[in-house]
Amino acid sequence: MNKYSIQAFIDETAQDESKKDFFQLESPYMLELNINNQTVMLKKGAMVAYTGNVKFEREGMLSKGIGNLLKKTMSGEGTTMMKTTGTGRVYAADFEKRVRILYLENESINVNGNDILAHEDSVQSEVKMMKSVAGIMGGGLFQARLSGTGHIAITTHGNPMTLIVKPGQPVFTDPNATVAWSGNLTPTMKTDISLKTFIGRGSGESFQMMFEGDGWVIIQPCEEVYGAPQ
Repeated sequence: MNKYSIQAFIDETAQDESKKDFFQLESPYMLELNINNQTVMLKKGAMVAYTGNVKFEREGMLSKGIGNLLKKTMSGEGTTMMKTTGTGRVYAADFEKRVRILYLENESINVNGNDILAHEDSVQSEVKMMKSVAGIMGGGLFQARLSGTGHIAITTHGNPMTLIVKPGQPVFTDPNATVAWSGNLTPTMKTDISLKTFIGRGSGESFQMMFEGDGWVIIQPCEEVYGAPQ
């Protein structure tokens, strides 16, 4: 068979039907959900294809957000999640960002709201605004605390790196490059005008997130760009 034939292309790119895990990666950039009378919260606009009998229902800010206050205050809706139920396969992606699946075992993780692709309905989400408005504008609008037991899927631009936070050794990150951090850490916003020329390339370049204590922070090798509200 000619390596450039249509059949060769189909063979190379066809989905792997042997995979049947609830959450799994079809590729580094494509999440596959195999749902069987189950419910998953999926980022609005992330569904690229599905098979079977699946229903999508808009749920507002994340699964259980802080309501219309944040929407009105920030003149946008941030990340809207879709309640995905039924039986079938759902394929999801987010602007070719790399997808990582994590399984929480009665644990908590804080995630930049824009970087949440999906989570099981059993995982609770609590939306929080940053303490400082400057922090909100620099880091995306909001963060979410995901806790409980179940699968979650997060996205990153490029391959992520995890920084270990140790007592007495604070870690500083660019808000737009910060993806997630351990549930026990609460970042504070640090302002340093003298660094404005040297750190970051966006409007929030003079603000950094400071993590202190004992935990970890996931960063990406790219600054998130936040466009107009969808």
